Amino acid sequence: MEKTSTPYCRSDDPGPAGTAADGSLALSKFAVLHRDADGFVLEHPLAWCDVRIHDARLLALLDAPRADGHNTATAVTSQFVQDLRWCGMLVAAGDEDSRFETRSWSAPDLWFHRRSTLGERTITWDHFGPTRWAKGRFPQPPARRANYPGRPIPLLVPDLTATRTQDPPLAAVLENRVSTRTFDDTDPVTIEQLGELLYRTARTRRTLPVDDDEELLSRPYPSGGGLYELELYPVVRHVAGLEPGMYHYDSFDHVLRPVAPADSKAVSQLIKPAAATLSQGAEPQVLLVIAARSGRIMWTYEQVAYAAILKDVGVLMQTIYLVATAMGLGACAQGFGDTAAFVAATGVDELQECNVGSIIIGSPAES
Repeated sequence: MEKTSTPYCRSDDPGPAGTAADGSLALSKFAVLHRDADGFVLEHPLAWCDVRIHDARLLALLDAPRADGHNTATAVTSQFVQDLRWCGMLVAAGDEDSRFETRSWSAPDLWFHRRSTLGERTITWDHFGPTRWAKGRFPQPPARRANYPGRPIPLLVPDLTATRTQDPPLAAVLENRVSTRTFDDTDPVTIEQLGELLYRTARTRRTLPVDDDEELLSRPYPSGGGLYELELYPVVRHVAGLEPGMYHYDSFDHVLRPVAPADSKAVSQLIKPAAATLSQGAEPQVLLVIAARSGRIMWTYEQVAYAAILKDVGVLMQTIYLVATAMGLGACAQGFGDTAAFVAATGVDELQECNVGSIIIGSPAES
C-alpha cells in the first residue's frame, strides 16, 4: 500500500505515544499545517515529531478525526488518526480550552517560544543562532540609519565626569525606580533633560569595523552581538524648548531630526494608546518609540533574531528607567504600541524597520 502520511522524528529518540484518550478527538490548537516543496507538513511545537502528508485527501480528516476511524471505513483513515495520536497532534475535544496551562498559551506565543530556543525541535546549530547566514549573499544593513530630511536640532551633551560623582548610587536608583503614571504638565521635562537622557542611554559611542562588509557598535546598553538594531523616536507633546512632533534620535551626531508634525493623524495614533497607561487618561509629555531595523540582527541570527530584539528592548527600557530615575524624571514602559501608525508616520518599510516598544518620559507629579 502506498504511504499517505509519514511521521518523521527530529531526533534519534522518538517520544512516547500521544496521550489523547479514545472518544471525541480534535486537532490541537497549536498544530500548524503548511506546504513545502514535498507536500504538506503538520507540526506541533511540543510534539516529538512532524507528520508529512502525501495524500491531500487526508486533510479533510483534520477537521473531525475519530479514534475509531468511522469518518470513513478505510484502513488508511484509521492508521492516519492513530499516527496523529501517536505524534501528539490530537487532543480530547475541549481539553485545551478547559485547562489553564493550554488555554493561557496562544499558538503564536508557544511557537515563538519553541522556535527561538533549543530543544526537540531545534537539535543542531546548522540554522540556529549566530550563523551569519546572509554573509556573501546580501550586504549587512549599515550600522547607521539614513538621515531623515530637515534641519537637525542639537542636543545638550552632559558632563559625564560630574555625573559620575553627583548621581545617586546604583542601589538607591534601583530601589527608587517606579513606573510613573502621573506627570506635572505645569513643569514639563525640558529639551536639556531629554538630551541628557538620550545621551546617557542610547548614544553611539563608537563604530567597530569587523571587516570590509561588517560593522558593530558600542552604546551604553548591551545588545545581542554588538549589532545595535534599535532606534529611538521621541514623540513630543509637551517639552520645554522643543516644538511638538515626532523626531528621530540620531545617536551618532546626538541630534534630533524631524520626522512628522504633531498634527498628523499617525502621530496622534501613536500617542493615543498611552492614555491607557497613564492616570486619568492623560497624554504623555514624551513618548519614546523604540524601533528595530530588523535586518541588522537578522543578517547574523537565524530563528532567534526577533527574540533577541525583544531582549534588547527590555535592556534599553531598564537603562532608560534607571537614568530617568537618577535624573529625577518619571518613566513608564508600555506593553503595546500602534505598529501601523509608526509605519504611516515614518514612511518606512515594516520589514526593514518596525515599532517594537515604547516608554513614556516626563516630569513626575509630586506624590
